[in-house]
Amino acid sequence: MELTSDERTELRALINSMEVSAAVGTRARIVLWHAEGRQKKDIAALAGVSRPTVDLWLARYAAEGAGGLFSQRPGGGREQVPVRIRARVLALTRMSPPAGTGLSHWSSREMAAYITRTEQVPVSHHWVANLWREHGLKPHRSGTFKLSRDPAFAAKVADIVGLYLDPPGGAVILSLDEKTQIQALDRTQPLLPIEFDATEKRTHDYVRHGTTNLFAALNVATGEVIGECRPSRNGEEFLAFLRKAVRPHRGKDVHVVLDNLSTHATPDVLAWLEKNPHVHFHFTPTGSSWMNQIETWFGIITRQAIRRGTFSSVQVLIRSIRDYITTWNANPRPFQWTATTDEILAKVQLVQTSVKQLVDNNVK
Repeated sequence: MELTSDERTELRALINSMEVSAAVGTRARIVLWHAEGRQKKDIAALAGVSRPTVDLWLARYAAEGAGGLFSQRPGGGREQVPVRIRARVLALTRMSPPAGTGLSHWSSREMAAYITRTEQVPVSHHWVANLWREHGLKPHRSGTFKLSRDPAFAAKVADIVGLYLDPPGGAVILSLDEKTQIQALDRTQPLLPIEFDATEKRTHDYVRHGTTNLFAALNVATGEVIGECRPSRNGEEFLAFLRKAVRPHRGKDVHVVLDNLSTHATPDVLAWLEKNPHVHFHFTPTGSSWMNQIETWFGIITRQAIRRGTFSSVQVLIRSIRDYITTWNANPRPFQWTATTDEILAKVQLVQTSVKQLVDNNVK
């Protein structure tokens, strides 16, 4: 590579500049050393990098000049992954790996390889890891769903999955639940040995100002959320919120996905359902809240607005929750369900078989 005097001056300026990173300075040295006739293996040793890295930055400089030493990262541009692939990865992550993989749990590398092989869309394990971080998923640390003992598990799965994948024409699907006992915590006095916060990796003097209960309903088709904070969680409060959630959908059939708590089936609630036959309840199997899409949204608001927030009163906490819902609804993002009933039941059967084999082996 031959350099003009201006190019050499520009590269030396980068090396000596206090305004650019040391990494950029090293890249400029690589180009200069190569122009001096040094062998690439020697340049790699001098720069403390690999031989392919030397080739990379020489190619970048040849194509873009000094600007190429800044503009791109060694890993290349950001991956453009279709929305359906994002949804597929998220759905698979929440379930055990298919039987044919021989895996007990997903790793980012195994997931990337599986998606690349089965969907014919190349993704990297870095992209998978970033997607998991965005959604707070840690499949390597815990199981992806609880093994339900509900005798009607299969029927309930088929019912709810049918709503997600093939909703009745003209109907509205609402995913509804409550997030209870959200605490208004004031963390204004850090570094006092009162209580350790594992999420913050530091100690805090916590001041608790009370709690609230967040009732929320997700419109599965649009991603919009109706939410309301209430002081208690009982059948009366649930019915009041249910009325509010279905009110915007007069004249339409409304299918509500929710868990089978006693507060969701009080005599008052059942009487209201009889008077409103256009509203239909679909209960998730016992111990299977992962099927209720509002739980995913609860995870998002917890990470982004609640967990590390500082709230001097319950009123401040409630206002923050309302503001978050308003911001969310300004650009709602529906979750795309991709797992079929057969896929879910097959994975549950695999887990049940594995547990039985483990118990049998231990008994022997």
